[in-house]
Amino acid sequence: MTAPSQTRPSVYVYPDLEAMSQAAARALVDRVRSAVESDGRCALALSGGNTPRALYRLLAEEYVDRVPWNQVDLFWGDERYVPPDDPRSNYRMVKDALLDRLPIPTTNVYPMPTSHADPEDAARAYEALLSQRFAGRWPRFDLILLGLAADGHIASLFPASPALQARDRRVIAVRASVDPPQRLTITLPVINHAAGVFFLVAGKGKAGAVHRVLVGPCDPVTCPALSVQPTAGDVFWWIDEGAATFLGPSVRTPSPPA
Repeated sequence: MTAPSQTRPSVYVYPDLEAMSQAAARALVDRVRSAVESDGRCALALSGGNTPRALYRLLAEEYVDRVPWNQVDLFWGDERYVPPDDPRSNYRMVKDALLDRLPIPTTNVYPMPTSHADPEDAARAYEALLSQRFAGRWPRFDLILLGLAADGHIASLFPASPALQARDRRVIAVRASVDPPQRLTITLPVINHAAGVFFLVAGKGKAGAVHRVLVGPCDPVTCPALSVQPTAGDVFWWIDEGAATFLGPSVRTPSPPA
């Protein structure tokens, strides 16, 4: 299977995680402010994992006064099906790194629910929430943050997962071969209706996956990240030199001015 054509993403490479996170934070703040200025609000879908911690810390410390947080709505792209105070919870990570230090109303924060006995009921509940918060068939996030795992998965959309074929769902419950196995995730159509997607990838352990997605060979089944192709949005990769180990100069985009 070959990947469908897509507009080439911007790939920004920085010496280390801190420099990468600083650049991504500046760009995120600009997009938030632009959305608020044009539409009155900004909708962000956040990522879990370790890499975005530095970005969240910067937003809570250095950039906190540059964002109109009362006009920002925060959602999650995926969640491990564990209680919200569990150390593995994406919500808890974001809460500790960002939310607890932001002047943002709690009514603007929409974590994925994990208290339903059946995870599918939780997925349906979050779908209903998105339907309430967004007009139209598909939610249009101003920005979705994504990581990239060494196996090529994004959010909780794993290689060869039936979830990759979901075309009429916004959120689904999935099972993964990693701990914890039960998860909730937004689907590819939701990602591809976003106005913008930021990939945040750091570490040499991700270098192979980055190369497969940006250079190849790869296909959307074994590299779900390849299916991130917004229909009316743009894609930016913010990566450190470790993750960019196998990328030649032709793939890299000159970094935007600080």
